[in-house]
Amino acid sequence: MTESAADFKARLHSVRDRIAAAARRVDRNPDDVHLMPVSKTVPPDRMRLAAAASITEFGENKVQEAYRKWQELSDLNLRWCVIGNLQTNKARYVARFASEFHALDRIRAAEALERRLQLEGLSLDVFVQVNTSGEESKYGVAPKKLPKLLKDLAAFETLNVRGLMTLAVFSADADRVRPCFQLLRQLRDQAQQDAIHPNLRELSMGMSADFELAIEEGATTVRIGQEIFGPRPLPDSHYWPD
Repeated sequence: MTESAADFKARLHSVRDRIAAAARRVDRNPDDVHLMPVSKTVPPDRMRLAAAASITEFGENKVQEAYRKWQELSDLNLRWCVIGNLQTNKARYVARFASEFHALDRIRAAEALERRLQLEGLSLDVFVQVNTSGEESKYGVAPKKLPKLLKDLAAFETLNVRGLMTLAVFSADADRVRPCFQLLRQLRDQAQQDAIHPNLRELSMGMSADFELAIEEGATTVRIGQEIFGPRPLPDSHYWPD
């Protein structure tokens, strides 16, 4: 468990070294990979320690938990990203405090965000979540439905669609995990080729267990939680579908 700013700095250094090594294996510039620390279940007092170690951006899975932390840590200059599924009745919270939303997968959620963002006079960077594993338990638009969703999203004035996001199969077998990342990259490349959405460049994929594979397959953002903050009190199944 990370208990001090020095602990956070050491963990960050280790993760960044691994990011750099993965990028160099495929002749990529490590600076092209953005590290997003994921702080779900991490209490605000430990997040203050992380901020003292130069972490100024946090990814959160549960909207209301993130909103409470945003309020409690309002004295710090922090950037917040919501990475979990959004219920439309919570769009007002996301519109108020988040800079990014990485789990947009349906028009109803986009409409709810658009209404609230217009009221707030704000805009929001979004990533479209794609279900690349084909698992029914996972959120995300089906790959074959992605082109239509991207075309529909082009009409939303407050949503800046920057890229695609996915959760790979939860497996220690790289041969099962890697195809999920490869598919997301192919979908992004095809959307660019077809000029479906002009700003679609980013790939948010890879977590603590598989971020090195994701980088090898083109990830531009990796979402790292336990490798920075230590083990969580509850298993991943509490936060993500099995």
